[in-house]
Parts: sequence; structure tokens; C-alpha cells
Amino acid sequence: MNHSKFPTTFQGRLKLFFTFWDARWEDLTKKNWKKAVYQDFSAGLIVAMTAIPMSMGFAIASGMRPEHGIIAGAIACIVGRTFGGSKYQVYGPTAAFIPIIAALFAKYNPDGQTFEMAHGFLVLVSLISGIVLIILGFLGVGKFAKLVPNSIIVGFTIGIAVSIALTNVEDILGIENFKDFMQQEDDIKGGLIHNIQLAFSNLHIINGWSILLGVLTFVLAKYLLKISIYIPGPVIAMAAATFISSTWLANKNIILVKDLFGSIPNNFFNLQMPYWPSLSHVNATIIFDVIYFVFAIVFVSSVESVLCSSMADRLAKNDRTPFNPDKEFFGQGLVQIITPLMEGFPCTGALARTATSIKAGAKTPLAGYFKSILKLAMAYYLAQYLELIPMACIGGILVWVATNMIKFSEIKEIKAHGKFEFSIMLYTAVMVPLTDFLTGVLSALIIYFVSKYVFSKQSKLPLK
Repeated sequence: MNHSKFPTTFQGRLKLFFTFWDARWEDLTKKNWKKAVYQDFSAGLIVAMTAIPMSMGFAIASGMRPEHGIIAGAIACIVGRTFGGSKYQVYGPTAAFIPIIAALFAKYNPDGQTFEMAHGFLVLVSLISGIVLIILGFLGVGKFAKLVPNSIIVGFTIGIAVSIALTNVEDILGIENFKDFMQQEDDIKGGLIHNIQLAFSNLHIINGWSILLGVLTFVLAKYLLKISIYIPGPVIAMAAATFISSTWLANKNIILVKDLFGSIPNNFFNLQMPYWPSLSHVNATIIFDVIYFVFAIVFVSSVESVLCSSMADRLAKNDRTPFNPDKEFFGQGLVQIITPLMEGFPCTGALARTATSIKAGAKTPLAGYFKSILKLAMAYYLAQYLELIPMACIGGILVWVATNMIKFSEIKEIKAHGKFEFSIMLYTAVMVPLTDFLTGVLSALIIYFVSKYVFSKQSKLPLK
């Protein structure tokens, strides 16, 4: 499955992309199948338990319902493990998609009354994105995703982490617990600067008990995993916060998931059709939005999936068949088509969950299937309890995710490459949360490659 053996004909590529039993399964043999299946099951269980609170948090932060995150993670992993190009990659909701999806819902569901239309529009742009990714896979351009400079990738990741942490501050502060706050015309989901201003203008109505639950969740999630990868820190943190809020803090105005979203259903699989405005309502703004969100989904899907697959091969010390970037593009395309249609949303390779799966002993794509099945089973039987989770707990989980995204070793490595690379990283990290995905990343890419071109031209000038 090495990229150097990429078929030259359309029929050959079609066969490659739809071949299920390929080199991704080479570590599953007749001699070791019992041990490999056990290791994959164990890894799938650990990742499933960790993924439930994270996927709920990602969905809520994106402007969707918590069950959409559970559905998205399960469906994306099944589709990705079936058609993707990596042995180890775990698919699901990722932080990189939060500002993109949140921006779409902020624009098309500003009053909370047009959710179905906004979700349908998300399905539309995701379907188009999936088709684009499939075409790119057939064209063999997967290798070009590696050309995105690491300085921009790291800066983008830092910018997203900052956005996630700051835009979830109201959940930890417990501000939305209070009627006088909820009756304000401005909602706190209106963007980074708006959120910060609104949160700080309402510090007089914060809930100290919510802060306690948010901090407790953060500490348990962060440090229990450091003790052992087999300790599901986020699940224990979620359970502890839920127990405390429903017992000792039952009358302390702690806002719960059910207070904002009602009951969480366990009939997970429903068809969500795409929505396209009638011709009389189509204008330049809508066309631009389609192009914008399609580009954003394609960019994040391609770069993050290739990055995650490369990391997985290194972490697993895979010295046999490496991941295939073009098959990965094809798999990502199907993920973006099928997952939103099943009431999910765009997903890609998840770095943290992939690393957890490998560290827990995953050997084959079976780990991804186990993760999906176990996640759905647990969510099905725990749905009545998931709605009792405090929103402060969701905020604590997301802040934990944000802190994990910022890796000082990567920043140090970028700095070692020179002032230019470091400056590009800082520029991207600042522009992504202050503006938006497209402005931050595209402007950084333009500055980077134009500067490199100018520098290369100047270096070739003859000395006078």
C-alpha cells in the first residue's frame, strides 16, 4: 500500500480504494489473532470511554446537540476504518472543526429557531467537501497535504486551542445559570471577542460551585491519564462531577446538559437531508459561504488526517506498510459524506484518541470498530445519565482538550528553525481566533510561500 505503488489507471485506483482486506490488516495473522483481537478490544474500550465526554463537548461547542457528537464519532470511525489508508487512525469529532461548524451555526441558526435548516446546510457543504476529497484521492494529490508548513499547522492548533478555552469560559463560570443573564438579547456564543467581553461584564453573577466542578473535571481528566493510559480520566471526571452536582450541590443552580438540550435520545440513527435555499434566496453571500465552508472542511480533513496518520506510524513504530495518503483522502471523503447524513457532522483523524489507542495496544483497524460499537452501546444505556452532566464539566473537558493541544516541544522545535518560521507560527496562532479559519490560515500560507519565493529569488542574485 506504499504510495510509490499508487495505480496509474482509474480502475486500479478504484480497486485500491474499495479493497477492504489489504495491508492495513497485515499484523493480524493466524498465529496471533487471539492476542491481537484482545489488544484491539482493550484499546477500543479505553478510547470509547474517553471519547464519549469529549465528543459531547465538541458537539456542544460547535453549536449542536450532545448526541450528535456521539453519533458522529461512531459512524466516522466505522467508515474511516473501512475505507481509510491508515492501520491505526481513530476517527471522530476534532477540535479543529469546532470554529468552522460553530461559525456556520452562528450565521444560519442565530436565534436557535432554525437548527434543522442550519444542520441541513452543514450536510450540504460536507457532502460537497466529501466529493472534493474523493476526487483529490483519485488524482493522487494526497502527498501534497504534507507541503503545509509545520509552523502553520502548529500555529493553527494553538489558535484553535485558545478559541476553545476562551469560548467555553461561561460554562465553567456558571454564568448561564442565572435568569437575568439568560434574558439578555446577546447570547454568549457570538464569537471570541464578544464572548470574552460578555463573560467579564457578568462576573458579578458567576457561580462558584460551577467553577469548582469545572476545575475538578480539568484536574481529574488531566492527571489521571498521566498515572496510566488505562485509567479513563475524562469518564471518571465526568462521573464525579455529575455525582457531586446531583447530591451535595443539587440546589446550587448548577446548569445541566438537560437544562439546555432536554433529554438525550438513544435512537441514534436518523437521516438528515441536505438543505439548499430556494433559487429566489440564492445570492452571492450563500455561494461564498458554500465555497468558504467546503474549503475549510477539505483543508482540515486533508491536513489533519495526513498529520494524524504520519504520527500514528511513528508512534506505533510501524516498520512495515506505511499509510497511503490518497486512500486516506478517499476514506475522508466518505466520512464527510456519510457521517453528516446520519445526524453527525464533519470528522477526521483524532490525534489524541489515535495516540491513546496505540498506547493501549491497538494493532489493527479492529480497534476502531470496537471503539464505535462500544461507544454506541455505552451511550445507549447511559443516555438518561448523560443528560445530568453539569455544563461546567463539559467546559472543564474542553479546557483540558485545549491544554493538550498546545505542545511546548513543538513550539520549541519551530523556534529552532529560525525567526521566520516562529513568526509565521505566532501570526497564525493570533489570527485564527481573532479573525476566522479562512483569514488566518490562508493569509499565513500566502505570506509563507510568497516570502519563501522572494527569499529564494534574492539568494540567486549575483553579488555586486
